[in-house]
Amino acid sequence: MIFLRCFWFLFLSCITARINPCSILPFTAPTASDLESSLVRSSLLTLNLDGHFSFDDVHHAASDFGYRYHFLPSAILHPESVSDIAITIKHIFHMGPSSKLTVAARGHGHSLQGQSQAHEGVVINMESLQGPAMRIHAGELPYVDVSGGELWINILHESLKYGFAPKSWTDYLHLTVGGTLSNAGISGQAFRHGPQISNVYQLEIVTGKGEVMNCSDKQNADLFYSVLGGLGQFGIITRARIALEPAPKMVKWIKVLYSNFSRFVKDQEYLISAKNTFDYIEGFVIINRTGLLNNWRSSFNPQDPVQASRFSSDDRTLFCLEMAKNFNPDETDIMNQAVESLLSQLNYIPSTLFLTEVSYLDFLDRVHISEIKLRSKGLWEVPHPWLNLLIPRTRIHKFAEEVFGNILTDTSNGPILIYPVNKSKWDGRTSVVTPEEDIFYLVAFLSSAVPSSKGTNGLEHILTQNKRILDFCETAHLGVKQYLPHYSTQEEWRSHFGPRWEIFVQQKSAYDPLAILAPGQKIFQKAIPFS
Repeated sequence: MIFLRCFWFLFLSCITARINPCSILPFTAPTASDLESSLVRSSLLTLNLDGHFSFDDVHHAASDFGYRYHFLPSAILHPESVSDIAITIKHIFHMGPSSKLTVAARGHGHSLQGQSQAHEGVVINMESLQGPAMRIHAGELPYVDVSGGELWINILHESLKYGFAPKSWTDYLHLTVGGTLSNAGISGQAFRHGPQISNVYQLEIVTGKGEVMNCSDKQNADLFYSVLGGLGQFGIITRARIALEPAPKMVKWIKVLYSNFSRFVKDQEYLISAKNTFDYIEGFVIINRTGLLNNWRSSFNPQDPVQASRFSSDDRTLFCLEMAKNFNPDETDIMNQAVESLLSQLNYIPSTLFLTEVSYLDFLDRVHISEIKLRSKGLWEVPHPWLNLLIPRTRIHKFAEEVFGNILTDTSNGPILIYPVNKSKWDGRTSVVTPEEDIFYLVAFLSSAVPSSKGTNGLEHILTQNKRILDFCETAHLGVKQYLPHYSTQEEWRSHFGPRWEIFVQQKSAYDPLAILAPGQKIFQKAIPFS
């Protein structure tokens, strides 16, 4: 009835304006889109919420960190309670398949290819969720209860007050809990603790039917594991219980260089399998254009900057191994002995050893320094055509030979990460798809494109380069899986999930049967049967 009254009001208003002889405004018939937008607004405004909708200032929700896709929503929900989210989704669910409305949860806006956008739908601003405050439980199994819209950097600050910290991180901490848990959340600690989704005890979820459900490995376990790494397809994470561990106060931070790829990966694999090893291990690829490597220690203060500035190499491609050892001030001597012992087992270029000591907080939040610098230069809000791949250990040499030897020739448009993780630390019951080997590598091309450039730093060149890499992986049958995947067709998604596709479809049918949630992933379309 609300829809009908709104439609007739608009229709009669237009007729009145048309026949009114005093009217000086030309008649413009409302378009179907105008009518639908008005109906959507009228419908949503009937909901009794603690928060509110915005309908006019929605442009910021039509962009993200990738800066390539821009889909305007019809409305943004600013919830003040989990109930606001549930009521909104339930309302849209009851509108049935004839409604085109979809819903996307948006955290800090760091999706890469429109995954947090909802074209002519509703975007939920998760950061405005004013649920229960963050709670630290310092028991035998310490944990923190947080909102799905909370930033990891805020969790770190709060948990450190109690002497604790989460076990697993991403390299960048200004991301929301719901966002990283919907993907996996990995960094240099993943070889020890697994991704962030392997360190969650409990979730509160709002499903695509508008139902609020608590889940864990013992309660609604199928939903729990489906949502973790589920790309937002089965429910919106509104709260999470995250595992904590005692936090160190300091970090010994180390960087070394390699010119030989085989030695580089051999040392990485040795370190992630050693019993007493570093607490953080990541690798980087350096495209050496000039032979003089002044910036390879980005955001790192070496003890001997003169030696660093003079280091040169004729090798076109070099590899940086970055490591960290956590410690407390009273453990300095023991820590130094452990570091010296580990380094003695490695085959890096001796003159490139650099060490420093920083606080645990400063180490974990190190990438934020780069963000501040880029923002000051106007280089943050640019296209980021990132490509993240998971590559089986037995295929990493073949991949490197072609990609670093032929496809990447004389330029690099951003950091290139490469480091191994242990599959045993990844829970196979979650929705994340990984290669079928005990050890696989994350290789991440974190490119930034210069707007309007037609050169090697332009968007089209980087996208073409990414496609060449993907095409090679497919033709060479490397068994690669995309991390933070993006595909345009359901057939491509079916191939990505492989034998797990049918389970994924079944869970979608159970918890979001109308395909209301996360339309930007382009896995399912609303009102089209899942098959």
